[in-house]
Amino acid sequence: MIAALVLFCLLVLSVFTQVGSFLSRLAPSKMSLQRTAGPRLEEVVTESAKGENKIAVVPLEGVIMGEAIDGSGFNRVQIIQEQLKRAAEDDEVKAVLLKVDSPGGEVLASDEIYKAIQKFQRTSKKPVVASMGTVAASGGYYVSAPCQWIVANEMTITGSIGVIMSSINYRGLMDKVGVRPEVFKSGKFKDMLRGSKADNEILPEERKMIQDLIDETYQQFKGVVAEGRSFAQQQNKNSADKGETLVPDWASYADGRVFSGKEALKLGFVDELGNFDTAVARAKKLAGIKEASVVEYQQSFDLSNFLRFFGKTDFKSGVKVDLGLDLPKLKAGRLYFMAPTFVQ
Repeated sequence: MIAALVLFCLLVLSVFTQVGSFLSRLAPSKMSLQRTAGPRLEEVVTESAKGENKIAVVPLEGVIMGEAIDGSGFNRVQIIQEQLKRAAEDDEVKAVLLKVDSPGGEVLASDEIYKAIQKFQRTSKKPVVASMGTVAASGGYYVSAPCQWIVANEMTITGSIGVIMSSINYRGLMDKVGVRPEVFKSGKFKDMLRGSKADNEILPEERKMIQDLIDETYQQFKGVVAEGRSFAQQQNKNSADKGETLVPDWASYADGRVFSGKEALKLGFVDELGNFDTAVARAKKLAGIKEASVVEYQQSFDLSNFLRFFGKTDFKSGVKVDLGLDLPKLKAGRLYFMAPTFVQ
């Protein structure tokens, strides 16, 4: 009995020792509650090569949203901004490869990523090459437009240059069940996107306001395309491979339609056909180097992130396990750069 008790005490002591060692490795070297804001990133080498030169890969996959995409609490924009910051500060990084596989997403989030890429190229003087995957449409193309070079596969779905805002009118259903809304508002346009309005309650001025907002954002999108392709041509004008130029009537194709990578090349929306390896080779060429390791900045493990997986208590429904991931849903009243496949 005594021997069993001693063994149990030793086991408990061993567990506490291991936990203490684990926590000490996670803690910063100086015992402080303060740390630099932003996601914690760890450089991971995905393809090794001779020398110190590196090409940093920044992945952009899925719907572009301004909401947190995982248990860390950071959204996609913040993560990409931090990745570009790391690439700019590292002198060994000679180019960045934006790996895009996205049907688009929110207007604001797409624009923030676009501005981050644009700023990175102008301040660091390092080229960014976009490598389009299965789909790089609408917002996926918006974020690719400022890149110095765009590589797409022949079968890539891209384009879809346009803006959409959706709302659901359920007044007809309410009338069938005998429900009538009572709305009190400060001004006649305060409920302009309310879904319970009857057709005769939707004012012509409201429709015009919404359409003007759509048109303004659409002009911004076309301006991004024109400026981005002009920047690419200027940067590549002394290169043997100058890339494709936009056809004179390119704006007539910017009407929301999607096209393949092959068609995008003909119209000048992309510069080259190929895969990820093609984009890596192009990044080396634009950077003027022959060899380079390919690296990614991945989020490092954080104890606070791990604890999120234990979920939170919901007194109405018991325990809810929060994995930090939700299926993307288009929200009424928001502007989107979104490919038609994802519009319902």
